[in-house]
Amino acid sequence: MSTTSVSATASSANLLQPAFADPVLDAQRSFRAALKALAGPGVAQSLLSAQIPPHLEGLASASHALCLALLDIDTPLWLAPKFDTQAIRANLTFHCGCPIVSDRQNARFALLDDSQLHDLSGFDLGNDRYPDQSCTLLIQLPSLQGGRQVAFQGPGIETKNHVSLPLQEAFWEERESRNDFPRGIDVFFLAGSELMGLPRSTQVAFKPMLTKGGA
Repeated sequence: MSTTSVSATASSANLLQPAFADPVLDAQRSFRAALKALAGPGVAQSLLSAQIPPHLEGLASASHALCLALLDIDTPLWLAPKFDTQAIRANLTFHCGCPIVSDRQNARFALLDDSQLHDLSGFDLGNDRYPDQSCTLLIQLPSLQGGRQVAFQGPGIETKNHVSLPLQEAFWEERESRNDFPRGIDVFFLAGSELMGLPRSTQVAFKPMLTKGGA
């Protein structure tokens, strides 16, 4: 091994931090929270403090936990520039074994922030035979509240679930244009220790905005 390779390996090792305290149990708990979030779109799920991994600079607790629970050697990951840091790369590749890819088309998961949501082109939507091979988006937000209210409708929702995610309308338009069930993208919204699911089967409708003098 060359001196350069040894130096690079040592540098990566210095960036490594602990992951789950109980890798098996905590990963199972986080995975169940993710399934529950997709089964009940628009309902925030909170991770238990005991299952939250140690802080990794740049990642919310829920983002870190879902990465540890969902990623493995068979799930290539695309990182938005905000998350493409040495520390995040080193820890996710070490603890999860996931390849980090530069081409969106090759990603099974993508870690995004709110600055990347105006353009979702390139992410794999799956195909009619294998829709499960589409890319899943992990979208980290500052909060799961504070935006314009929209209504989620579809499987897992009795009538409507109203949510107020801090997202621009461009995201909803992008998502709509890329969903052609069974093809499409599933989404997790992440903030702090909370997560919310939005499967491709969910329909999203904007609540009409009141005009001046409106009721």
